[in-house]
Amino acid sequence: MQSKNGSRYVGTHLAALGLITATFFSGSFARAETIFTVNSTAVDSTVVDAYFESRLGQPGSQPTPEQRTTLMAELRDIYLLSTQDVADELAREPQLAARIELQKHRVLARAVAADFLANVSVSAEEIRAEYEEQIKLAPPLQFKARHILVATQGEAIDLITQLDGGANFEELAKEKSTGPSGPNGGDLGWLSPDQMVAPFTTAVAALEDGSHTPEPVQTNFGWHVILREDSRESQPPTFESVRDVINQQVQQKKLQTHIASLRSTTEE
Repeated sequence: MQSKNGSRYVGTHLAALGLITATFFSGSFARAETIFTVNSTAVDSTVVDAYFESRLGQPGSQPTPEQRTTLMAELRDIYLLSTQDVADELAREPQLAARIELQKHRVLARAVAADFLANVSVSAEEIRAEYEEQIKLAPPLQFKARHILVATQGEAIDLITQLDGGANFEELAKEKSTGPSGPNGGDLGWLSPDQMVAPFTTAVAALEDGSHTPEPVQTNFGWHVILREDSRESQPPTFESVRDVINQQVQQKKLQTHIASLRSTTEE
């Protein structure tokens, strides 16, 4: 089990509607200069910068000198292959033509979404209202828990038998748990229910403080024996600490509303 940070109170997904994201394009409108030419096709600085960004995964990223050498070689090879005579023939094949067309529309869709997000207005009142709404939806309790993760139900049952007989949970976790928290005695720290997979959450919520699960709990990770050490009221993050994240969420909601409006007025 892995703990999420305080942003759980303001949601975990800032991306809207699948492939359309909030990424802002970092290119400028300065005149592009030709960097190299392959088979009479000029490749300018905007293409090079776009390739660097796509490979480095960060808008505006610039490679190190070593990376630049590698990436420039890759880009030259891309143009070398794509400017062969056979490329024109292949581009007319229906399946490849459809993929090229789809990629073009994906890029344009992202650009239109980014333009909308860059220009949409969000008021302080809207940010505050979204914060208050998410605080209302936050789970009321947090739990301090430990667990022992094993591969089989039989192993978990054996551990429960040992615990019922007075064995120390922390020591058993250090000895038997296969999870990353094992060396720390199975300590998971303080968890909110929305940080845990459903079977784990249900089991922890059903326990009393200081008690362990009477039956093994199965998740995709394996079989768990869980100790609920303590519980407390949830403490949401301060408004100021999550203002920027909430602002992005409000922007995303407005983008979704805008797309829904476009859907309703678009002819089939």
